[in-house]
Amino acid sequence: MKFTIDWLKEHLETDASVEEIVDTLTMTGTEVETIENQGEILGAFIVCEVISAEQHPNADRLRVCMVNTGSGDPVKVVCGAPNAKTGMKGVFAGAGTYIPGTDFTLAKGVIRGQESNGMLCSERELLISDDHDGVIELPADAPVGQKYVDYANINDVLIEVEITPNRGDCVSIIGLARELAAAGVGKLVNPSAKPVPSISPSPVPPLEQRFDADEPKTIRKFAGRVIKNIKNGPSPDWMQKKLLSVGMRPINAVVDITNYISHTWGRPLHAYDVDKLHGTPYLRNAKAGEEFMALDGKTYKLDDTMCVIADDSGAICLGGIMGGESTGCTDKTTSVLMESASWDPMLIAKSGRKTGIVSDARFRLERSVDPALTLEGMERATQLLLDICGGEACEPVISGKEDIPEIIINFPFSEVKRLTGLKLGKSEIKAALTLLGFWVSGSGDVVKVAVPSWRTDIKIKADLVEEVMRIIGVDRVPVEPLPSLSGVAQKILTPIQNRRRIARRALAARGMHEAVTWSFVSKDQAEKFGGGARETALTNPISPELAHMRPSLLPGLLAAAVRNANRSYSDLALFEVGQIFLGDTPKDQRTFASAIRVGTAGLAGSGRHWDGRADKVDVFDAKADMAAALDALGFDMAKAQLLDQSAPWAHPGRAGRVQLGPKNILGWFGEIHPSILAELDVSGPIVAFEIDLDALPVPKRKGSVAKPPLNASDLMPLKRDFAFIVDRDVPAGKLLKAASSANKNLVSGVSLFDVFEGGNLGEGKKSLAIEVTLQPRDKTFTDEEIEAVSTKVVAAVQKATGGELRS
Repeated sequence: MKFTIDWLKEHLETDASVEEIVDTLTMTGTEVETIENQGEILGAFIVCEVISAEQHPNADRLRVCMVNTGSGDPVKVVCGAPNAKTGMKGVFAGAGTYIPGTDFTLAKGVIRGQESNGMLCSERELLISDDHDGVIELPADAPVGQKYVDYANINDVLIEVEITPNRGDCVSIIGLARELAAAGVGKLVNPSAKPVPSISPSPVPPLEQRFDADEPKTIRKFAGRVIKNIKNGPSPDWMQKKLLSVGMRPINAVVDITNYISHTWGRPLHAYDVDKLHGTPYLRNAKAGEEFMALDGKTYKLDDTMCVIADDSGAICLGGIMGGESTGCTDKTTSVLMESASWDPMLIAKSGRKTGIVSDARFRLERSVDPALTLEGMERATQLLLDICGGEACEPVISGKEDIPEIIINFPFSEVKRLTGLKLGKSEIKAALTLLGFWVSGSGDVVKVAVPSWRTDIKIKADLVEEVMRIIGVDRVPVEPLPSLSGVAQKILTPIQNRRRIARRALAARGMHEAVTWSFVSKDQAEKFGGGARETALTNPISPELAHMRPSLLPGLLAAAVRNANRSYSDLALFEVGQIFLGDTPKDQRTFASAIRVGTAGLAGSGRHWDGRADKVDVFDAKADMAAALDALGFDMAKAQLLDQSAPWAHPGRAGRVQLGPKNILGWFGEIHPSILAELDVSGPIVAFEIDLDALPVPKRKGSVAKPPLNASDLMPLKRDFAFIVDRDVPAGKLLKAASSANKNLVSGVSLFDVFEGGNLGEGKKSLAIEVTLQPRDKTFTDEEIEAVSTKVVAAVQKATGGELRS
């Protein structure tokens, strides 16, 4: 919304500077978008007179004009405007003038063989409005040579603010003045509207509302008044200049009055030419496919959810959005029906979006206009119309009704400190609410607060706290640091929230970048990653590429890798923590942590290096990433079953599955299948892992006395090497797990350091060499104790793998 400082100060007694007004609006929650000093921007444009306008000898649509600028000789200008004519007064810009509406600096030129030393300007070129159908035509008494900003009285500061959807009370000069007055910048000036006496009965009866019980009904209350025997014409200069200053084009007195009331008080109005009505007007919903010619000259197709004002000829107004061309008011209008109506904001917004019409009426009404202004707005418009155009006011006609809600909130003063930290006295809180128009009753710690009719967004105690905070000053809210999550995460986060947090930190610490990808994938992608069932298909997808809920996070991460590879970023590590969808029930929605490594983005670094260490990623990089994430989540991967079973997306033989049993799968890791890489047209290898965070067991509550870990002893550990001959298909992990379980009190670690096949081992055999670390607790080991543990290790491995100790 735009307003000028001069217009604002007609309704706000203040000596505040522009800077103070802007700062106050910002601090109270109204965003200031632009500030323009119109005098500076338009200072070079002057009032001129066209002495002659002759047809261009070499162009049908151009005229060669001689322009009197009030100083020196007449200036030759080539002009293409259809309304450029001899004797007219207009606005001239000489060579070297910056034209703000088209963002260029004017220069001398030759157009079709004729010299041009300036231009006659349109309203769009001066940022007055969007009108570019012709150049500006000024009255005959406009003084030639005077600066246009001085003549038009637009030598003012123009401010544009952004109004949020819930603040319908601020879409007017009065609303902004009320905000500023409440913040202590001045005093609100808003004279009350007096009822205008009626001279005769209304020739138009109350508008009948023809709606079926099951139809959406946009209209709430319709108030109308016929003013007859008026003399329409241009509106007064003061009104035209106000409208021009905010970018609104003056049309005629009747239309300008409705725009002036709307901008000043935020009450949209519409005027119908009574003589153009066909029969008695009434309210109904449009017929499906019904066409409507609006005042903007465009024809719109309506549907049966949109409310229209209609007569025997059809729709004459799209309710709350825009009037129709057939009943528009012109200079020949002698009788008008002035409409002031109350509408449902949500239905107005829906109709506006469907038609694409952006009007001042829609802008205000979809934000909720004060229902108490319905009759008041009509009275103000009637009085202005009588003052400017004369005429006789008939009796108002009203149909429908709107119950103005009386909202009273029990408000404890302590809520202000509880929600904001502000320490304010009761009188200060009362004063802030009273200045905003709230009625406060009571003297104790809890008072009753009545909400004014224009604040339809205030419903609960927290809303009142916000109002107090805005007016007192957000800058007074004490700043206190939030407590660290490390000590309180278990208390304030749910288990899954905590797992998501830990997984993110753990993977980021391993040099990975977090990604956030679409929750939708194509059917083909869904099937390749274990999904694609009918239950996960979208009813109305955005596109075929986004037709299914994702069964895995990997399609999105792989797509990101492809986009990066196309931009020469071929070595990267990405992760995502989010939800996947295996079906349409709540239990099928799982939280996963997934990651990929591409190219040479392995654990040893990425990219080319002088020592040639940049190896390509392999399955063990993915396994290490998964193990690190599980370890951060409090789960030892060594305690799980590790199987050589591949996920649907993985390369067979280069992947694995981690589980706590066949029914509790924790995740998968491995290389991406070559067929998927070929389809993505990306060179491999790419390795990945997935962890089902919902499947992780809940950590057991620890006792009051924690058992110290084996490596916490001060005694030196002892290492022993063993080599076992096993069948070639025996996984090394199975052997390591067996050795670890031989004596959990003394074995603190087991690692594989050699794999050998061939030689004299025999067909189908291999040798696995392991290092077992023994950690004494209370005393050093004796030879007998070492031998006993070694025997248990050998026995455990033989039992689990069928292998034998290599001699």
